[in-house]
Amino acid sequence: MQLFIDELVHQTSEIGMQVSTKKTKVMFISSTLKDPPPLSVTLSGETVERVATFKLLGVHVSNDLKWAQHIQAISAKGASRLYFLKQLKRAGAGTDDLLCFYCSMIRRVLEYACPVWHSSVTAALSLAQESLQKRDINIIFPDMEYKLSLIMARIDILEKRQEVLTK
Repeated sequence: MQLFIDELVHQTSEIGMQVSTKKTKVMFISSTLKDPPPLSVTLSGETVERVATFKLLGVHVSNDLKWAQHIQAISAKGASRLYFLKQLKRAGAGTDDLLCFYCSMIRRVLEYACPVWHSSVTAALSLAQESLQKRDINIIFPDMEYKLSLIMARIDILEKRQEVLTK
C-alpha cells in the first residue's frame, strides 16, 4: 500500500497537485476480521490516520460495509428537520406546501445515494427509516391512518421508493 501512496504523491506532484494528509484516511475493509493487522502508511512523511468509518460525499462508509451508521446519521438529519415541518404547520401552511417541504427537505435526505446502500440495509434499519416518515406524514395528516395518508399524499413507503430509485 505504501508503494501505491508514494506513486500517487509522485504523479499528483508532477501535475501540480498536492494530496492532503489531513483529508487522507486508511481503512481496512473486512467483514470477517474484528482486529485488522497493524498497518502504518505515511504520506509526505506524516502518518495517515486509520479509521473504521468515514464520510465520503455524504455517505458514511464503515469498514464492515454495513450501513447502520449511515442510516443513523441520515435519520438524525431528517429528524432535525422535523421541527421546521411542525413550525410550518403551526404557521398555517397548506397540505401541499407541507408535502413539498417534506419531499424536498426531509425525504431527499433519507434517500440520498440510496442506490449505494439500499440493497444492503437490514429490515430493522428500513423500519427505523419508515418510522421517521410516519412521524412526518402524521404531522401533515394528523387524524388519518398512515397508509391512507400515503395515498392522499401520493407517495410510497420509503423502502418501495428506494427500490425504484435503485433501479
